[in-house]
Amino acid sequence: MIPLRRAARRVVTAFAATVAVAACGSDAVSPLPVQPPGPSASTSAVASPPTPSVTPGTSRSATRPPPAAEAPMPPAPSRTRGTPPRPIPSPTTPTSSCLGAVRYDLPVADTELELLRSLCFATGAVLRIQGIGPGLVTVDRPELVSQHYEAGVVDIRFVRPGTVAVTIPKDDRAHTITVVVR
Repeated sequence: MIPLRRAARRVVTAFAATVAVAACGSDAVSPLPVQPPGPSASTSAVASPPTPSVTPGTSRSATRPPPAAEAPMPPAPSRTRGTPPRPIPSPTTPTSSCLGAVRYDLPVADTELELLRSLCFATGAVLRIQGIGPGLVTVDRPELVSQHYEAGVVDIRFVRPGTVAVTIPKDDRAHTITVVVR
């Protein structure tokens, strides 16, 4: 059993040395310029024995350089595979400053309403005002919204495009938030 292990170690060591020499050979290999196929290229490919390659697309076989009269062909343009170009937003799609058809939670106790002056939503968005009593939140254009109250929460769904002023009372003051609906 022990001689078998020694033989296996020798084979593995020899294999590792062979791979290291083949991968890190003494002569540097660089890719050749692109040439149109000719009779000399097929002859040299048949004459030389195949050898392992260092990188895909490069070969260790010797070929003659292109004649001085022929300039190497430039590489073909490659198409990059990045992110596709962003489409130009149409008037019906939300812009970067306008939120989509989302639910926007507004906890009255945790929000400084004086700092929140305006919002922009897409049609179908819901402004959820939390921690407020029934009948306290008002809108100036009720035909553009659908309003619902339950358990201290007012849901205002914006059903048509336009501008709606939402008034929220807090600390004996009425705070108005202008909501643009696209």
